[in-house]
Amino acid sequence: MMSPPIHRWRAFSLLAVAAFMTVMDLTIVNTALPTIGRKLHFSESSLLWVVTAYGLAYGGFLLLGGRAADLLGRRRMIMIGLVVFTAASLGASLAGSEPVLIAMRAVQGLGAAMFLPAALSTVRNMFTEGAERNKALGIWGGLAALGATFGVVFGGILTRFAGWQYVFLLNVPVGVIALLLIRRVVPETRVDTARRRYDPLGAVTVTGSLVLLAYAIAQAPRVGWGAAQTIAELAIAVALLGAFLTIESRGEAPLMPLRIFRLSTLAGANAVGFLLGASFYSFIFIGTLYMQQVLGFSALQGGFAWASAGIASMLFAGVSQLLVTKGSAKLVMAFGMTVIGVGAIWTAQAPVHGHFWGNLFGPFLLAVGMGTAFSFIPVSIAALAGVADREAGLASGLIYTSQELGGALGIAIASSIAASHSKTLLRGGDTVHAALTGGFHAALWVSGGIALLGIPVTFLLIRKDEMATAVAATALRDPLPQPAT
Repeated sequence: MMSPPIHRWRAFSLLAVAAFMTVMDLTIVNTALPTIGRKLHFSESSLLWVVTAYGLAYGGFLLLGGRAADLLGRRRMIMIGLVVFTAASLGASLAGSEPVLIAMRAVQGLGAAMFLPAALSTVRNMFTEGAERNKALGIWGGLAALGATFGVVFGGILTRFAGWQYVFLLNVPVGVIALLLIRRVVPETRVDTARRRYDPLGAVTVTGSLVLLAYAIAQAPRVGWGAAQTIAELAIAVALLGAFLTIESRGEAPLMPLRIFRLSTLAGANAVGFLLGASFYSFIFIGTLYMQQVLGFSALQGGFAWASAGIASMLFAGVSQLLVTKGSAKLVMAFGMTVIGVGAIWTAQAPVHGHFWGNLFGPFLLAVGMGTAFSFIPVSIAALAGVADREAGLASGLIYTSQELGGALGIAIASSIAASHSKTLLRGGDTVHAALTGGFHAALWVSGGIALLGIPVTFLLIRKDEMATAVAATALRDPLPQPAT
């Protein structure tokens, strides 16, 4: 029996605040990275793991978290996920060394992967299909965008006035209060089935493959691309990926049924989503390091620099939705990827002694303000093209996973290129600031190139008829994944 409306909205508000917290955690650490690096003596190649560890664990276990929520109970998984996330946040705030902080970030990502699909499924089940559910999902998506924008601002403020530890400690009181209230206001739901199949091997092999791949790429500038260690790590990563594909093709209840990729537009959307995550997250990572390590921005200044572009993205989102609905969603997607690519390459022209308004505001507005609005929305819609209602949750989870894993690998690649090129320039006699700038420029060119790869993928794999059908059905689906600025 459906609870009274006031109870549904009370439960929704609580879940939305908790989800806001997990989304904000994707971005709140960005402006604190240089400070964390100095305080805990991170090497340049290791600093990326503060972001990447979260993204890999989050993306790698997201589908398993959704399966567990369906079978074990959604409220139960919401609470378990929040306990893990909150405890890991406390551990991260107390971390006094590089390994401990990275480990806590990975556990945070695992907690978020357990919580988010369970919370979203609960929202879908609490509201009947139609106007009320659409309203709830629309608010949910809007809060996700706000969480991304507020994250960079709060990260700068907390780092500047309280200390980097508080970007993690902020989660603790919110998580504790949510846990105290959830059992009272959130209903328990699950999928009734005689047999419970989870496919943990699928989650472990794909996550292990991507972690090892990212590690090999990040360490290559130090040990050498042709070193036995690098080659062995890459070979094991490929073998684990092969094992994952074998498990998914033969398992009785795979996390990622490979048959779903027979839908051309869905496959294209996930490919573009992977490239989008790789280019966008690496752009944010490298841009933050450039502003703070080269231009001397404080964490607070860096936060507000990204916030200006994030607010613009929210404004452009309305235009993007209108064009997607009234025009060609395929062209909007291609335009969005083009704009991100051009914005990243434009940022790569910023000099050693640059200025925000003269050198960064324009490309930030283009790549983050406009590019994200014109890419994330159509990519998310295309990810549901041709999908039956019973598999809508799987398709939504896949696009989140593609973007998160793309982001984690994109950051590893960009960081590796920046470190390698900076080291080469230092050996050639450049000053530290000039060498850093040259390395960041090389990484930004790669970020831009990755985004531009999305253009041919869009035109080759996205089918206009499937896209049109998906646009018409979007109002009845899950809220769209939002960019994390």
